[in-house]
Amino acid sequence: MEWRADGLLLSVRPHGEASAIINVLTRERGRHAGVVRGGQSRKRAPLLQPGAQLDVTWKARIEDHLGSFTFEPLRSRAAMLLEDRAALATLSAVCALAGACLPERAPMPDVYDRTVALCDALCTGQDWPARYALWEFALLGDLGFGLSLDQCAVTGARQGLPYVSPRTGRAVSAEGAGEWADRLLPLPGFLRGDDHASAQDVKDALRLTGHFLRQRVVPTLRSSGPIDARDGAERAIVRLLSN
Repeated sequence: MEWRADGLLLSVRPHGEASAIINVLTRERGRHAGVVRGGQSRKRAPLLQPGAQLDVTWKARIEDHLGSFTFEPLRSRAAMLLEDRAALATLSAVCALAGACLPERAPMPDVYDRTVALCDALCTGQDWPARYALWEFALLGDLGFGLSLDQCAVTGARQGLPYVSPRTGRAVSAEGAGEWADRLLPLPGFLRGDDHASAQDVKDALRLTGHFLRQRVVPTLRSSGPIDARDGAERAIVRLLSN
């Protein structure tokens, strides 16, 4: 069994004395793991930083085996972000969440394209805080936990929906909220397709997506590491937008 693809490196962990097991996200093969022989060497280890784009070739005797990777580096992203703590923290969060949440070996081309585009935006500085919030919002849907924002859960209204129920994930109008408004989560318009996203909109969006990631996704994870990385990125983004 053998295939070759571009892959976004999500994680690296030691394997034995000299090798490493890497997780990559590919367009046609989804999230895929494999062994890199000599992956802990002085020559190869610096190339295997989460967020790097790699040209990988995977081989195995049979498809169900872990298999092994050989790779050629295409571009490093972490090294480009050493001077930008918020962007670097966000890159780490993207890799941690994708590595922990996406199903293994399930092709998700839209997720791959969206994730690579976000990682590239982090390096170019192209309005990435809002794009990251949209990425988290889309991830909830990709995992089957999408929010219902088309109409008010109480009145059925489709316009003027400033809130989301923290329990159901459904939109609520001002009329439907009534005296319960202070217990609901703000719904920034750009999550429903508005063009403009203010700094406060991004903060509200991250508060919203963070709530539902913790409520719906975290219980399915093996450790708190991915959500810890995600919360660190949110704090860094809030500081950046507050300056």
